[in-house]
Amino acid sequence: MDIGDLHPDPLIQFGRWFDEATSAGLQLPEAMTLATADARGRPSARTVLLKGVDGRGFLFFSNYESRKGRELTENAHGALVFHWPVEPRRQVTAAGAVERLPADESEAYFRTRPLGSRLGAWASRQSVPIPDRDALERAFAEAERRHGDDPPIPAWWGGYVLSPRRIEFWQNRPNRLHDRFRYLPDASGGWRIERLGP
Repeated sequence: MDIGDLHPDPLIQFGRWFDEATSAGLQLPEAMTLATADARGRPSARTVLLKGVDGRGFLFFSNYESRKGRELTENAHGALVFHWPVEPRRQVTAAGAVERLPADESEAYFRTRPLGSRLGAWASRQSVPIPDRDALERAFAEAERRHGDDPPIPAWWGGYVLSPRRIEFWQNRPNRLHDRFRYLPDASGGWRIERLGP
């Protein structure tokens, strides 16, 4: 694999690898580790699902009051890791600024979610301590009673986009001499690509 094999646009290159991971039968190729940090730089990470890629970057949705939501309010930067353990084994990492999606875009996506997931967004105040499982079940039943089959989007829930300032593509090779390439913005508004030691 060489630089000439890569698309000049890293988001298009990501789409190619994502499609190949999907075609290879990998379960949940959209699963990604999202790392955030609070205002003091203390990091945390969790797995979330990619819900789209466009010219802005990588899209995902969450509870704005969760730990990650609070950290993104304090420190609006994040990093992503995709790990695809099917041949050829690959990894993509990205880092950049994170901002909320417009409210109408979040609402449009919310309406596409299964009913149970929409009610669950009302029932679960993510990252808040609860006394037991029964409390969660009662909150879900209350959301179902109040909203029926057409729950509106909660004020504390919506989308984010991570706009990458750095993207790396890694592909497994024998003897740990892996192929690794980094995209960085260039002065013309495009991207420069460099090979890195693995």
